[in-house]
Amino acid sequence: MPNSHKTRWGIHLALIVVCGLICIPALYALQLATLTFDAAFRSPPQLFPPGNDLVENVSALFTRLQFGNLMLNTTLVALVVVVGKTALSLLAGLAFVYFQFPGKTFLFFVVLLTLLMPTEIILLPLFRMMSELEWGRLNPRLALTVPFLASATGVFLFRQHFANIPRELAEAAQLDGASPLRFLRDVLIPMSWNVIGAQALIQFIATWNAYLWPVLIVQDATQYVIQQGVRSASSSGGQTDFGLLMAAGIIASLPPLLLFIFLQRQFMNGFALTQDK
Repeated sequence: MPNSHKTRWGIHLALIVVCGLICIPALYALQLATLTFDAAFRSPPQLFPPGNDLVENVSALFTRLQFGNLMLNTTLVALVVVVGKTALSLLAGLAFVYFQFPGKTFLFFVVLLTLLMPTEIILLPLFRMMSELEWGRLNPRLALTVPFLASATGVFLFRQHFANIPRELAEAAQLDGASPLRFLRDVLIPMSWNVIGAQALIQFIATWNAYLWPVLIVQDATQYVIQQGVRSASSSGGQTDFGLLMAAGIIASLPPLLLFIFLQRQFMNGFALTQDK
């Protein structure tokens, strides 16, 4: 027993040290966010105590760089993408598990294949398509949302989840005369809140952190998303204002962080391993 206690304390101590090392960059960013432009360039860098300019930097973000409007724009785009991707992924998962149609296995293989393709390789053809449709000029939010409503990750998650739900439920619903959409609404969705939460969290963070595609599409400053605002905060008189930049990065990371804290149980349970019955 004493040896087991020593081992446990050793593991806890090692984990505390590792967590402390991981937190150092975040703590340093928070320290820089409290400094003025001149103080951030002081040599050696000031690590402690914190500065007194955090409120000033945050105020500059929301007044001069309109961070409130940028966060609202990004929230609207992220919500549309999350809701659209979740709905389409639910329908695709339902089709792949409970419907029989020619080429089903091949189509699912194609869906899995797209998981290996980074988003960057489709940006050029996607940009050309958006230019021909003039969506980026007429309404940038259409170009920011519609091309990303389909999700291979979501289809895979829901397909695997639905495949582990007992077939007897589908047979009982069919005997009761329930349509596929009613079976999805009344049976599958109530049993899938953990997967829905995990899917929503993944897609919200991905959309919130998107930068390259919005830079290509959005030219109007009033339609900028939050990552473009962070980029705008990185320069001051031709030099990087690290205090303002770190404050912008911290504020931009708060919504995804709060959402993860709120949905962490669903996120972990959504990826829990299950076994076929």
